[in-house]
Amino acid sequence: MPVSVKICGLSDKAGLEAAVAAGARYVGFVFFARSPRAVTVEQAAALALEVPMGIAKVALVVDADDATLDEIVGAVPLDMLQLHGRETPERVAEIRARYGLPVMKAVGVASKADLAALDSYAAVADQILVDAKAPAGAALPGGNGLAFDWRLIAGRRWPVPWMLAGGLTPGNLAEAIEKTGARQVDVSSGVESAPGAKDAALVAAFLDAARG
Repeated sequence: MPVSVKICGLSDKAGLEAAVAAGARYVGFVFFARSPRAVTVEQAAALALEVPMGIAKVALVVDADDATLDEIVGAVPLDMLQLHGRETPERVAEIRARYGLPVMKAVGVASKADLAALDSYAAVADQILVDAKAPAGAALPGGNGLAFDWRLIAGRRWPVPWMLAGGLTPGNLAEAIEKTGARQVDVSSGVESAPGAKDAALVAAFLDAARG
């Protein structure tokens, strides 16, 4: 089974076109003002209309309230919500029920102690994103270009599909897949020439690495 790739943090048409041309299965739009990849609802709505059928459009939010989610879901044609904050399992279930969209919950991992949370969220989410835990005091919950020790999840599986994230690049992706067995991967900063600026050559190289 081929490895599916999500290109996250897309904020302009050139980046989106690079992701589509390279063969991404998911594209992600970030609704978090402090991120260099943040988009407005209007920008995301325009970009989403350019996404071909068969590619999942994902909205990344961080501890968003219902009013914020209502605005995003009401304006942007989405296929999935990605929760990247401190949402509890109860909140994940609530959002999933309220909007009728598949929900992916990001869980930061730095040590074995963080693995229990993956089981908790796998019980309520449609997918889980296994990401590197943001360092203390970090401004962003993800997209920091950091990897975690992939051996922590070697051989582990969950009852829902899961995606590997955190510091992935065209250069280390093959090793990450080999060590974790991931069949889905997520990249943002690892295919950028500058924060928020996707590089078409790096995007293509990442997808090539995913294909082995």
